[in-house]
Amino acid sequence: MSQYPDAPVAGSDTPNLDFAGTTPYEDYVQADVLTHLQHPLSDDPGEMVFLVTTQVMELWFTVIVHEWETASRALREDDIPVAVAALKRSVRELEALNASWKPLGQLTPGQFNSYRSALGEGSGFQSAMYRRMEFLLGEKSASMLVPHRGAPRVHAELEKALHEPSLYDEVLRLLDRRGYEVPEAVLKRDLGQKYEPSPEVEAIWAAVYGDESEASDSELLRLGEALTDVGELVWRWRNDHLVATRRAMGSKTGTGGSAGVAWLEKRAVKNVFPELWTARSHV
Repeated sequence: MSQYPDAPVAGSDTPNLDFAGTTPYEDYVQADVLTHLQHPLSDDPGEMVFLVTTQVMELWFTVIVHEWETASRALREDDIPVAVAALKRSVRELEALNASWKPLGQLTPGQFNSYRSALGEGSGFQSAMYRRMEFLLGEKSASMLVPHRGAPRVHAELEKALHEPSLYDEVLRLLDRRGYEVPEAVLKRDLGQKYEPSPEVEAIWAAVYGDESEASDSELLRLGEALTDVGELVWRWRNDHLVATRRAMGSKTGTGGSAGVAWLEKRAVKNVFPELWTARSHV
């Protein structure tokens, strides 16, 4: 007879509940680690919401970076279907990431101020994984490595990402291999610098979108649309961040000494993969 009165009976539909050590679920998911990473620094109950939501965002950043790196590798190998599949997964993940603003999006200034001091000089722009997302989008800046000098492993990973081709760089190289004349200045640009729009690249996307006949390269069209979906959700992320910050703190200086709303406003008007948007005016 089992020492556990509710132990499952062999052959029944009851799941196995008796394990020698931790559960297989715990071994795989590491839930105990995740649920003990929260260490609020104030007595305000809202800080726990802010802390967990921010940690969830970091996990989504990690998944999205994985998807975009997968897409980049596939593009180097001319495997557009695998790249598009990864981009489409990232679209669903970006939707979940953007939904993370819901618990924070209606904070009043008083509610945010009740635990804001716990952040000290902490700010989202210091997130290394978010920086890797931005680098993959072509938003490169060597100055953004500076906050991570005290963390050698993180700094090395970011420095490597800074000088690697972005996701969009890999797209443009693929277009060139497919016979479209991408300018040498674009293909051989300094990868450590922010991507700047090119009229010639705009014309290439206009050509891709301008020919939707059966003889057209539908793979490139699907790739363009997957990138556009990603770009739209990145834009929505930036705008949701801006609105949440406006509601919580108005135009005050941001945490970490940033310009707060003023800095976010500049980011919110920018589109990633810029020629994919401007080319539509010429189709």
